[in-house]
Amino acid sequence: MADSATGPVEPPVLTEVRGRLGVLTLNRPRAVNALTAEMVEAMLAALTAWRDDDAIETVLVRGAGERGLCAGGDIVAIYRDMTADGAGSTSQDGRRDTTASERFWAREYLLNAIIAAYPKPYVAFMDGLVLGGGIGISAHGSHRLVTERTRSGMPETTIGFAPDVGGTWLLSRTDGGAGLHAALTGAHLDAADALHLGLADRLVAAADLDAIEAALETEPADDVVARFAVADVPPSALAAAAAWIDDAYGRQTVPEIVARLDELGGAGNEDAAAAAATIREKSPTSLCVTLEGVRRARGATRLQEALVNEYRVGLRLLQGHDFPEGVRAQVIDKDRDPHWDPPTLAAVDPAVVAACFAPLEHDLDLDGLDGTAQHETATKGAS
Repeated sequence: MADSATGPVEPPVLTEVRGRLGVLTLNRPRAVNALTAEMVEAMLAALTAWRDDDAIETVLVRGAGERGLCAGGDIVAIYRDMTADGAGSTSQDGRRDTTASERFWAREYLLNAIIAAYPKPYVAFMDGLVLGGGIGISAHGSHRLVTERTRSGMPETTIGFAPDVGGTWLLSRTDGGAGLHAALTGAHLDAADALHLGLADRLVAAADLDAIEAALETEPADDVVARFAVADVPPSALAAAAAWIDDAYGRQTVPEIVARLDELGGAGNEDAAAAAATIREKSPTSLCVTLEGVRRARGATRLQEALVNEYRVGLRLLQGHDFPEGVRAQVIDKDRDPHWDPPTLAAVDPAVVAACFAPLEHDLDLDGLDGTAQHETATKGAS
């Protein structure tokens, strides 16, 4: 395995062609296949080569190990980039040198856009954990398959960040408030909820994944998916809760959303009360930025617009307080006791939120989708 302490070290992404199928296997099972810059580059190179190869009819992405497709980006590497614990430094104007993270996101978001526009069937096995960056390399594909083991979501507000990798676009495409509920709470979603939110297309049995992969070597993706899809999908808890979710998340601000959740909880709705309690644990700044990001994505006409906004937000949050603090509390020290600044929703300055979405000196340019020089300018930092 790639993370074994002994024996030869395998690459973090395995690429293989079997019949008419190109297979990408994320190969860091001990890290639940968390994405690194090397992995993003390997996926970009394979997808570029296979796009113009007439011998390849379908592409499949799956994760090594039993725990999941991908638990997100390598957040520890980003933390090191933001703090003195890593190679990063602080310039004379007080900015952190976060070039490595900026470059990683520029390439990762390019990968997300390429997947969304890919001209061949792109099948994703969304089995087990599929979080954050894992959504970016799966939910933009053409054939998105969840299983009874799926636990997906965008948990960024928990670490002082905001949904990215096109997450604001995906969660803004749903009717009602379910997408915003998922974005603000960072809830883990089962297969039925992922289908309800439009993050996936079909439910299949985890035990059938190998057989599906084998069939894709010789058969069209549409035919294979149709044959293995589970007919009776369990009901979605989010769909069943649509009335109170739409009521609460239709409010204009995060404080108003929480206040309405409190009212519903006081009237006996335990799920609404739990949602309010969950939201209160998140970074207030991240919550307000997330609400604005989802709303802007709802008004966008292309995924690229949302990715550009997410890149702007990401670079600003790299320079803020809550992102490194959230990662410290959840991943580094694991004390689960982040100290947010500001500490309350009422103290969040709307001007600070708006500034997160302001154009950068070198904005991300995804229009060409060629992955070459034009994207290098997107890694030079925020204005």
